[in-house]
Amino acid sequence: MRKFTFLSLMMVLAVVCIFACTPSTSSSTDARENKSTKQSKEPVTRALAAAYSPFFSFGVAVNRNHVTQEDNPGANIVQQHFSVLTAENDMKWESIQPSEKRFTFKGSDALVSFAEKYDKELIGHVFVWHQQTPDWVFEDEEGNFVSREVLLQRMRDHIFTLAGRYENAIKGWDVVNEALNEDGSLRKSKWQQIIGDDFIEKAFEYAAEAAPNAALYYNDYNLFKAEKMDGAIALAKRLKAKGIRIDGIGIQAHYSNEPPLEELEQSIQKVINAGFKIMITELDLTVLKFPDEDKVGADITLDFAFQEEYDPYKNGISEASHQKLATAYIDLFRLFLKYHEHIDRVTLWGVSDKDTWRNYWPMKGRTDYPLLFDRKHQAKDFVDDLIALAESANKIN
Repeated sequence: MRKFTFLSLMMVLAVVCIFACTPSTSSSTDARENKSTKQSKEPVTRALAAAYSPFFSFGVAVNRNHVTQEDNPGANIVQQHFSVLTAENDMKWESIQPSEKRFTFKGSDALVSFAEKYDKELIGHVFVWHQQTPDWVFEDEEGNFVSREVLLQRMRDHIFTLAGRYENAIKGWDVVNEALNEDGSLRKSKWQQIIGDDFIEKAFEYAAEAAPNAALYYNDYNLFKAEKMDGAIALAKRLKAKGIRIDGIGIQAHYSNEPPLEELEQSIQKVINAGFKIMITELDLTVLKFPDEDKVGADITLDFAFQEEYDPYKNGISEASHQKLATAYIDLFRLFLKYHEHIDRVTLWGVSDKDTWRNYWPMKGRTDYPLLFDRKHQAKDFVDDLIALAESANKIN
C-alpha cells in the first residue's frame, strides 16, 4: 500500500509540473489548431507500448485500411506504439458470416498477417453480440424465430469456425459483448429470447472448447456504474461456479474528457475482489457534449439528428477542451498504473481522430478529438507526458 501511495504522489507532482510549466494560449479554435500542429511537428520517438510493457499490454483497435495499406500513416502508428491489436469490425458476425455458412475472412486474414509480420498479439472481437449480427442468425426462411436448438447450433458452428481458423493467432476472445442492462439485469436480446438466460453459459462453453489456449472475456460498457458492474461480476461468478471458464472482464472505457474516476476505481476494486483479471477496452474520451445525458454509454443504435450546437470544434479544438482531455488521459493512466498487477491490457478504440467512430456516433457528421493521435496522425502533445508517466513509475517500481 505504501508503494502505491508514494507512486501516486510522485505522479501527481510530475503532472502538476508539466501543466504548471505550460504557457497559456488563446482559446480560439484557430490557435488550438496552430498550437497542435507546432507541438506535434517532432514525432514521438519513444513507444507507448514499450513504456507501459512493465505494467500491462498497450493495444489499439484497427480497421482494414491500417492492415492492408502499408503506406497508411495509421499503420505506422500501430507498428510503433501498440503491441496488441483488436479488429474494430472485421471479426464481428456480419463481417465473418453475412449469410448462413458463407464465411468471408478477407479482413480478418489481413489482420492476422499484419500481426504476424510486425509481431503483434491479437484479441478476437467478438463471438456473441446482439448488434452487428445478421437477422438470418435468429430467423428461419419465413422470418420467424428459429428454435433454441437451431440457434445454439448456429452459435456453436460460428464459434468453432472462427476460433479454429485462428487457433494459434488469437491471445484472447471477447466471448459475449454487452449482454447487460444498466441495472445489471440481462438484456432481452434475441439471444436471450430464443435460447434463454443460459445463452451466455453456452457461448463460454463453446469458446472454451474451441479456443482452449485463448483467454476468454466478458466485455461491456458503463461498468463504472455500480449496479451494472455488480451484474457483470455476478454473471462471471455464476459461470465459474458451474465450472465454465471465464478469465476476465473487459471494462469498455467510452468516456468524456471528464471520466468517472472514483466510480471506475470502485468497479476495478470489485473485479479484483471477485478474483478476475481486468482488461480496459475500447478507450476513447469524447470532447463533445452527449445529446441525451440519460443515454450516455455506447449503444450503437443511437442516432441523433445533427445539430450545430453539438459540433463546436469542427475547425479545431479549443485549448481549454484540449487541456481537459490531456488531464483526463493522464488521470486515467495514473489509475491504471495503480492497479497494474490486476490489469492485463489497455486498448484504445481507434488509431487517430480521423478514423474514430465518435465522428459519426451518436450523431453523424461531428468532429471529435477522443484519441492520442490527431487527424494528421501526429501524436498529441500529452503523449510524451503519458510515456514519461510510465517511465517514472517504472523507475520507482
